[in-house]
Amino acid sequence: MDDTQDTPDYDIGSAIDVLRAALTVHGITLPSLGVDPLTLAGWTTRPPLVALGNCTAETARRLAEVLRTAAGG
Repeated sequence: MDDTQDTPDYDIGSAIDVLRAALTVHGITLPSLGVDPLTLAGWTTRPPLVALGNCTAETARRLAEVLRTAAGG
C-alpha cells in the first residue's frame, strides 16, 4: 500500500527559495528565513509555516519600503 497518497505535498523549500530570491532582488536578507521547526515537526494535514526570521530594524524598514512601493504607495 502506498501511504504517500495520504501525505500532503507541501514544497516549502521551493516557496522559501522563491521568497529569498525575490527579497534578494531588492537587497533584503532575512537571516533566519527557513522552515518553522515546530510546525514541521507537527506535520499534519496543515502545511508547515515559513519562519521569516529575525532582522534588524533597518531591514524591516527596507522591507516595508519595498512592499509600500509595490502597492503603489
